[in-house]
Amino acid sequence: MAYIDYYKVLGVDKSASQDDIKKAFRQLARKYHPDLNPNDPSAKEKFQAINEANEVLSDPEKRKKYDEYGEHWKHADEFEAQKRARQQAGGGFDGFQGFNTDGHGTYWYSSDGQEFTGGGDSGFSDFFEQLFGHRSRRSGGANAGFRGQDYRAELELSLREAAQTHKQILTVGDKQVRITIPAGVANGQVIKLKGYGAPGANGGPAGDLYITFVIPDDPMFKRLGDDLYVDVNTDLYTAVLGGEQLVNTLDGQVKLKVKPGTQNGTKVRLKGKGFPVYKKEGVQGDLIVTYHVVLPTNLTEQQKDLFRKIQSMN
Repeated sequence: MAYIDYYKVLGVDKSASQDDIKKAFRQLARKYHPDLNPNDPSAKEKFQAINEANEVLSDPEKRKKYDEYGEHWKHADEFEAQKRARQQAGGGFDGFQGFNTDGHGTYWYSSDGQEFTGGGDSGFSDFFEQLFGHRSRRSGGANAGFRGQDYRAELELSLREAAQTHKQILTVGDKQVRITIPAGVANGQVIKLKGYGAPGANGGPAGDLYITFVIPDDPMFKRLGDDLYVDVNTDLYTAVLGGEQLVNTLDGQVKLKVKPGTQNGTKVRLKGKGFPVYKKEGVQGDLIVTYHVVLPTNLTEQQKDLFRKIQSMN
């Protein structure tokens, strides 16, 4: 399973107290509760992630296992038993480790990231094979080839970068990896580059590289799926009498016709002006424009008299 940083989900440090975790959970739960966000499809997913993080970090025993074993914390007891068995047999194991690179993003290496199950006579051996990769036995059976460990990285993109197919170079250890990022990738989306993880041992295959995309909020556009949302201020006169309004899109500005009598909060949908659909070239979502009518300020007495005359006519 993919590594999820529960501390990051709750927005707390690893040194956070139980009270800090409880406080962060309550604030986020209120903010992202689906009942309070009926128009946000992502709220349910965020709420589930918050609940999952709290379930682990609010329990001291689970938190201890998570801190030590990461995404494999549920199998900590099995792992400890396997490690003891190997030590008694004369082997040894140093556990999971992590490192940072000087290149783009942060990398972790752990197991091959696959789900595993125990039980039966082969439980421990199956578990160990999942951690180190499938064994390739040689003629004598004494030497085994182990699969290399996986690398995991985070790559941050702006919304506009994510909207365009482009190439980037990642530094992985002492190697540089050139990747093509398709337009339309989503925040939190993970892609796998097979064979770009750690080298295998004793002739075993290399691990894989998992890249998680991080797309911060954009100051102008809000993205929901493949649709974009933008707020536009329009003056009172244009809203009342109608006119033209410039609106920003990812491709530049477009000129819209504003209907006479446009109300504050009116929404207009621009077909095909939203975010590119992942791996569907030429297909884009919609842009939803919300008009905010700005009332005039610092009116002269003459202007106020005109408004009074209009008021008296109603």
